[in-house]
Amino acid sequence: MKVQANVIVVGAGIIGAACAHELASRGLRVQVLDDARGGATAAGMGHLVAMDDNPAELALSHYSLELWRQLRAQLPEACAYRNCGTLWLAADRAEMDLARTKQQTLAEQGVTGQLLDGPALAALEPMLRQGLGGALQVSGDGILYAPATARWLLDSQPLISCQRARVRNVDGNRLELDDGRVLRAPQVLLANGYGARELLAQLPLRPKKGHLLITDRYPQQVGHQLVELGYAASAHASHGTSVAFNVQPRPTGQLLIGSSRQFDTLEPEVEPQVLAAMLQRAVEYLPALAQLNGIRAWTGFRAATPDGLPILGEHPQQPGLWLALGHEGLGVTTAPGSARLLVQQMLGECPALDPRPYRPGRFAPLTGESP
Repeated sequence: MKVQANVIVVGAGIIGAACAHELASRGLRVQVLDDARGGATAAGMGHLVAMDDNPAELALSHYSLELWRQLRAQLPEACAYRNCGTLWLAADRAEMDLARTKQQTLAEQGVTGQLLDGPALAALEPMLRQGLGGALQVSGDGILYAPATARWLLDSQPLISCQRARVRNVDGNRLELDDGRVLRAPQVLLANGYGARELLAQLPLRPKKGHLLITDRYPQQVGHQLVELGYAASAHASHGTSVAFNVQPRPTGQLLIGSSRQFDTLEPEVEPQVLAAMLQRAVEYLPALAQLNGIRAWTGFRAATPDGLPILGEHPQQPGLWLALGHEGLGVTTAPGSARLLVQQMLGECPALDPRPYRPGRFAPLTGESP
């Protein structure tokens, strides 16, 4: 049956919610379908960060951060938006060369960063171990609580309706649900992360498992998101298991500790050896963590593409089917920018960013061509 919507969005995580919000803000009626299985939105850190591993990633993340700032005044307290900034930590003086390179790369995109030497860093974050080489401080970064933010994005627009449903087949703008119903709309958007592989087996998505741990509540001891400069190498490794130091101060007084990467597994259990390696790495930078009580650990799965960039655009072989997938660990950061860029393409508008680096047709499996 044809639903009373201009667009059906599959997935109510932060990407699907941002796309639905953007569509509804243009006056389009949006039907959101979600199977309530959960995904990366419920399992991630919620770090809003300008990432610079390649120009297209930096362009999208920088653009999105500005859109988050525009939304900030509207976000309810439950979304826990905080402009805490990021400190990219240099383990020693030699790593300060990495900090200087990162500062220059960010500056070329208009992102301001300040270099701190060891003593200045120690004064700013005394809980860190003594003797670190310094840091790059990026004050424009922030944090938010993604599940509450996704709910607000959906609830704040009256043209959005949400329904719990599981899609079992997609063909262009035609969806078949588990209960046998067939739904059609002028446009269909898949924004359900790695779950989209169940509907389109040719999608070049790969799961990356990650562990997180949160502490009990303590008096405020950390003021910034703290990340080691080697984080990018861990985040974009293509095989094996890796860990990196990444700690976030939550508004509750808790510390959220990451991060880890594992490939090609969909087993959700917490793995003690991976968690232990991640925590050991964290204690190397924040020795006092060893005295804090961890109250919960969990895992989640990021959907990664071969080139580390999301898939944003219309399916090259299925007219009416749009894709917003493969954001890996940057889904929360890039949600509003991804939504804006996709909707601009859908409506035939001039896009704010060059859409070519993110288009689905860059991958041979989606075009039907041989790799």
